[in-house]
Amino acid sequence: MRVLAYEVGESGWSDELTELHESATESGTHFIDVASRDHAINELKRALGGRPASIMEVGCSAGHLLADMRRSLPHATLIGGDYTLGTLVKLGEQMPDIPLVRFNLADSPLPSDTYDAMVLLNVLEHIEDDVAATGHIARMLKPGGVAVIEVPAGPELFDDYDRQLQHFRRYTLPGLCKLIEGAGLKVERRNYLGALIYPAFYLAKKLSQSSPKPAAEREKHVTNAIGATSRLNPIGHAIMAVEEAMARAVTFPRGIRCVVTARKPS
Repeated sequence: MRVLAYEVGESGWSDELTELHESATESGTHFIDVASRDHAINELKRALGGRPASIMEVGCSAGHLLADMRRSLPHATLIGGDYTLGTLVKLGEQMPDIPLVRFNLADSPLPSDTYDAMVLLNVLEHIEDDVAATGHIARMLKPGGVAVIEVPAGPELFDDYDRQLQHFRRYTLPGLCKLIEGAGLKVERRNYLGALIYPAFYLAKKLSQSSPKPAAEREKHVTNAIGATSRLNPIGHAIMAVEEAMARAVTFPRGIRCVVTARKPS
């Protein structure tokens, strides 16, 4: 295994949360997670133009996106980064060919102007100082490098699910763009993911807010919530395929996740 481990401080993530998410989502096969990874890879292909590139995934967790990128971007040099050491050690046994780094993005020790691309799928909401985190993203990218960033949308929908997963916040799309641009990156593309399922998602969130659970019951609540939507995978994959086609021409007004692609000035 190849894990370079730096000292880290407090974070809104843990090995236990990785295991919870993996078990609840059936190891990355949930339709929204598949759509998330597909979107990221499509954005990388578009932004990088097929040239060989170094790509760092921050928050690589169980390695599903790394595996997808290895298949879809065979000429890329991949690096996985995460906050949790146990997760990386396990991943290193499964993917010994990919270098792995344990570090805290908000206090990153990694060198500047290093990566052609960085991908962060549902990471920033776990970091209390997201201003510092985005600053390090901009610093570590090479001039002309791209960042593909995804976060949960809708601050007004924050509920027990978010608390259990140790989210500090949910985002608005304008707020995320302002954060990214404040770090010195130029936003190239912005949209929402999960727009077509947003009405059902909104109702489920409001129902959850109306009946908050004691802390001891939140893990079961999260597992049940993810499990219930996982059973809709066949129709969910079809809906997300339709949404992907629409997103080529439409910027959605709402969605369950904000997605932004930004570039560091050359």
